[in-house]
Amino acid sequence: MAGLNDAARRLVESGVLAHMVTKNDDGSAQVSVVWVGLDGDELVAAHLDGRQRKLANMRRDPRVALSFEAQTSNEIGMRHYLVVHGRARITAGGAPELLGRLAQSYVGPGTVLPPMPDPPPGFVTHISVTRVGGQGPWSTATT
Repeated sequence: MAGLNDAARRLVESGVLAHMVTKNDDGSAQVSVVWVGLDGDELVAAHLDGRQRKLANMRRDPRVALSFEAQTSNEIGMRHYLVVHGRARITAGGAPELLGRLAQSYVGPGTVLPPMPDPPPGFVTHISVTRVGGQGPWSTATT
């Protein structure tokens, strides 16, 4: 199993948006912009609505890919990016708490999310990393 090196972990935790790719039942790609954090060696994302297409896709086929664009560039000015391939596992509950934690990076310190008095428990996607690629200090991340 592949892993994320320290540079990749810092990028994921910096609040950059992730583009998550799942596979529709007809084989076409489905792309969603998601907030992503870390839980140990896994990537995690929260979803309040269990009817989302990406969740149905991951329940049927757990293979996913996520891309992250960094704010840094290489010596000729091309933007660094991280691509993570993995296998998703969905658990019930915990989405409001994870969204609250992620909001601190994605929106700002002190942000309260979800902005409702009694949010549904939702679902958390846990992604085990199987392959890491891209251009940047993580391109050889195999730890």
